[in-house]
Amino acid sequence: MLNLRNCANKTQTVKIGSRSNSAKGPLGGMAGSNPLVTKLSHFVPLSDEDEGVLEALCVKEELFEADTDLAVQGDVPRSAFVLTRGMAFRYRLLPEGKRQILTFLIPGDVFGLHAFLLRTMDHSVGTLVPTRLAAISRATVFDLFEHHPRIGAALWWSALQQEAINRERIVALGRREARGRVAYLLCELLWRQRAVGLSEGDAIRLPLTQLELADTLGLTSVHINRILQGFRRDNLIALARHRLTLGDVERLQEIAGFNQDYLLFSGATTEVRSYIDTLERNRREVH
Repeated sequence: MLNLRNCANKTQTVKIGSRSNSAKGPLGGMAGSNPLVTKLSHFVPLSDEDEGVLEALCVKEELFEADTDLAVQGDVPRSAFVLTRGMAFRYRLLPEGKRQILTFLIPGDVFGLHAFLLRTMDHSVGTLVPTRLAAISRATVFDLFEHHPRIGAALWWSALQQEAINRERIVALGRREARGRVAYLLCELLWRQRAVGLSEGDAIRLPLTQLELADTLGLTSVHINRILQGFRRDNLIALARHRLTLGDVERLQEIAGFNQDYLLFSGATTEVRSYIDTLERNRREVH
């Protein structure tokens, strides 16, 4: 099972900032939809059988409170999980207590798909709001790749998307100026939440404190505050009760030099889809 600890107990310096009660609410998908099915369908159309398998993965959910560690750096990883509701984040703590937030996990994201191959975790994962997740055993992971080629390929795609998100974060921290960093992250969260049915037009839930944004983008919380206030004055965003509305997405993308193609939502090529279909037909003939 997952090793759980309270994030606030790690160190006083990086204690997760207080969040209003409105931010503690769930971050869920479209009514009646499974966010994992919705996300993976962006890569390749899923059969009824595929959807049934993915639905079954998410049946046994566990609820974790906000500000709780789901995995801790140095732990031995034992299972993967899919986040079905809420929001979490990957992070590293430096010896002096500083924190770097690596990326955010939203409904439909799978964490630790290959982690059980490692001796220990090289980073930690914590919740931002009350979060539901379903554990996926290593035996189940192997079974998915062996007996469900379409799901296996879609999970590979999901892992590649995470790698692309990590690369874009490196570019942001290394080459974007401060306003561009903030604009990039807001645009990325909008596109990712749109993809799993979490957005309402250009509005999304943003249950993040200014300290968490600062720890993500390598800035101070004071600098984050100034940038957000500037975006408000320019009518680029409206932020109230942890609900973010992007008033001018095109302008924010221009400020960030943002191109959403790295999120890979265009899906598999015709050639790849044909190859996966062939694998599926061969599987049915064998069984």
